[in-house]
Amino acid sequence: MNPNMLCSKCKKRMAVVFVTRMEGDKPINEGLCIKCAKEMNIKPVTDLLDNGKMETTFYRAKEVQPVVEKMITLGKKGDLAAYRKALAFITKEDVAHKLFKEIAPKYADRNGGYTRVTRTGERRGDAAEMAVIELV
Repeated sequence: MNPNMLCSKCKKRMAVVFVTRMEGDKPINEGLCIKCAKEMNIKPVTDLLDNGKMETTFYRAKEVQPVVEKMITLGKKGDLAAYRKALAFITKEDVAHKLFKEIAPKYADRNGGYTRVTRTGERRGDAAEMAVIELV
């Protein structure tokens, strides 16, 4: 992390983390501040918890996977503090309610491994490697 770099998204001078994303065959390193790097995962996590399955690029699926697992672990705790932590990240209140009332009780006896990433091939156009991430 270099404190003198600019974030490539919000253009503020602060500590920057390098996020690697794939564009075709080559990895692209983007210098993002920590806040912007977290914001990139909010929408896919909410959509995955809402629908149970999502098709996206393989590298984005691997970024989203640990965050979804943490949200399900919060749902398994089931207390008010865990609910508020989940609402800080999940943008829709009905999805947070679904997480705590339907999704988390389904995994009550399971210790981790709530999601599965399956590669589906290459996307037509830019040849990005696609994958399906789903709740097990």
